[in-house]
Amino acid sequence: MDKKVTIYTTPTCHFCQAAKEFFTEKGVQYTAFDVSADAQKREEMIKLTGQLGVPVIVIGEDIMVGFDRQKIADKLGIAA
Repeated sequence: MDKKVTIYTTPTCHFCQAAKEFFTEKGVQYTAFDVSADAQKREEMIKLTGQLGVPVIVIGEDIMVGFDRQKIADKLGIAA
């Protein structure tokens, strides 16, 4: 598994927290950006998705809005 994983989050987002816990549980290295505090990353996220919904999870070239454990596992080639 060598795909770069990035997650755009906010501190109050339950699904963002669940996604980060999933990555940690599975030993997946990821980079997290708090879009409530980082305007540049917020703009970057909006350019990727056209919206403000979080979490936005980028795995390699794949962009997903929301936390779908199975879909993420499939993209990473790991068990959910």
